[in-house]
Amino acid sequence: MSTHWQRRAATRPRAVEAATLSLLFAVTVGGLVFTRTVMPVTPALWPGVALSAVSCAALVRRRDRPLPVVAVTLLCTMGLGALGYLLTPGLMGALLVAQYSVSVRTPRRTTWNSALAAAAGMIVAGFFLPSFYDSLILAIVNPAAWVLLSAVFGSYVRVRREFAVARAEHAAREREEEARHRVIQERMRIARELHDVVAHHLTLADAQAGTAAHLARTDPDKAFEIVGRLPESTAAALRELKATVGLLRQDTDPTDERAPAPGLEQVPDLVDACSAAGLQVTVTNGGHPHPLTSVIDLTAYRILQEALTNVTKHAATRTAQVRLDYTRRHLTLTVTNDTLPDRPAAAHRSGGGFGLRSMRERATAVGGTFHAGHHPQGGFEVACTLPLHGNDESPAP
Repeated sequence: MSTHWQRRAATRPRAVEAATLSLLFAVTVGGLVFTRTVMPVTPALWPGVALSAVSCAALVRRRDRPLPVVAVTLLCTMGLGALGYLLTPGLMGALLVAQYSVSVRTPRRTTWNSALAAAAGMIVAGFFLPSFYDSLILAIVNPAAWVLLSAVFGSYVRVRREFAVARAEHAAREREEEARHRVIQERMRIARELHDVVAHHLTLADAQAGTAAHLARTDPDKAFEIVGRLPESTAAALRELKATVGLLRQDTDPTDERAPAPGLEQVPDLVDACSAAGLQVTVTNGGHPHPLTSVIDLTAYRILQEALTNVTKHAATRTAQVRLDYTRRHLTLTVTNDTLPDRPAAAHRSGGGFGLRSMRERATAVGGTFHAGHHPQGGFEVACTLPLHGNDESPAP
């Protein structure tokens, strides 16, 4: 059927129903006429036509009342057998359609109870065909088999529909779960960005303020120098915070230029900011530096930033060593700090806070590894290995 006729049929269901039942009635009447020509004793025509008309008319209610309809069509078909007609599929058309409707719309147990009852009715009707006592297949087996075949086909269609519905529901649940997972991942990513930006800059500002207060009496010039650099730390925090929070809203202003994502090129600025807070950072490179994708570059910078923030907040000494080792496939980033002989490195706790968790999530999200822990001889080390070729199409978590 062409698309045009499908659209017309969908908009005129009553006309399609009337045409279908009229065609079925015509087929049934044709079966009556054909049976009259082959039967040894010619059955009465008009009673058979009346029974066919009643059974076809009953099919109008097959959708909302399938069981009463199959009962009516069964009685009419048995009446045709009682009149002496050979019960061929053409004469049983209304009963087969009714049984199919029952199989499609009712539970399995109801389907087979009705099918067995209809088959039993066909067997009883077969005994009203005296000229076919010598052929049990034509008189009994064939009508009952057609009824059962209609029930089987209807059950198959019902199972296929139930499977299609279940598969559609499962696919919808999977889409909802995937969307929920994406939302959670995005929230976690933004939460990590906010934590790293706010924690780093506020820690440096707090350290600068504490250092300035400590030097206010002993070295006022140095204290004023540190205080003078405080606006730089707060301004940098505001810039990164604005760029991060901008991810939470739709960008409707095309002229809004945001700062690019930070990377390892900003390590000198990060070292200067830590120096202003009283932390001396030594950076060494191993191997030949390779160009990094934006995701790996941002991930490495954020891990380094968070590690130095932890050193500023927790370490007993005011020194840290950073090493960047490049190989053909990986970048290994190591941040270590030593402790004073009489003070343990107790502030780096792998089980508390969000800093270590954030660094681990960032590293594993791009396919890298992460390790953080105490040295046996004292001190604390943060080490991660990142692949040089990451997925540059998705933001770093």
